[in-house]
Amino acid sequence: MDLILIRHPAVAVDAGVCYGRSNVPLAGTATDGAAALAQRLTAWRVDSPRIVLTSPLSRCESVAHTWAANIGAACRSDPRLAEMDFGAWEMQRWDAIERAQLDAWAADLTHARPHGGESVAQFTARVQSWLDDVCIEAMSFEQTPMCVVTHAGVMRVVAALALGLPVEHCVNWALDLAALAWLRRDDANGRWTLVRWNA
Repeated sequence: MDLILIRHPAVAVDAGVCYGRSNVPLAGTATDGAAALAQRLTAWRVDSPRIVLTSPLSRCESVAHTWAANIGAACRSDPRLAEMDFGAWEMQRWDAIERAQLDAWAADLTHARPHGGESVAQFTARVQSWLDDVCIEAMSFEQTPMCVVTHAGVMRVVAALALGLPVEHCVNWALDLAALAWLRRDDANGRWTLVRWNA
C-alpha cells in the first residue's frame, strides 16, 4: 500500500499566525493548486488514485475536489484529517500568545492544552483512528495509491505512527506548503517505510 500525503498550498494568512483548525482561504486558486499537484505526482510517477481523501477544511478540500474531478476520481472528506485545534490560539499571532501558556504547552507537549483545544495526545488519537481505518480500506484497492490532501500536523503524526517514532520527534520535521510525503506499507508484515519526505 502506497500512502501519498499532500500538504495544502499556501494560504492567505500572514506569516506567524496560528491557523490550525480555522477555515482560511488559499492564497491562489484551487485550479492552480490542483494543476501543480498533478504535475508533481506525474514527475514522481505516482499512478492516479481511484479516490482522493481530504481534510474538510477548504484549503485542502477545494484542491482535492478539483484534482479528483480532473482525473475522474471520487473525493471524500474526513474530519479526522483536519489540522489540530488550537482553541483560543486560533488566528492569533504566535508571538502575541502569553509566554506562560506557551511554556506550559512546551513543558507537557503531549497532554497540555492551555489553549482549550486539542492536546497532542487527542490529536494523535484522532489521526490514529483514521490511519487504522484507511489501512483496512486499502485492502480493497487494486494497488492504486491512497492519496490524501491534508495538513502538516496530520502528515507528521501519520509519519510518526507509521514509522514507530515518538510524535515529539517528528513535530519539527520540515514540510513545505504543497509538499508531499510518501509512505509504503508492506501488506505481508504491516511494516512501513518512508519513500519520500517533503518532496
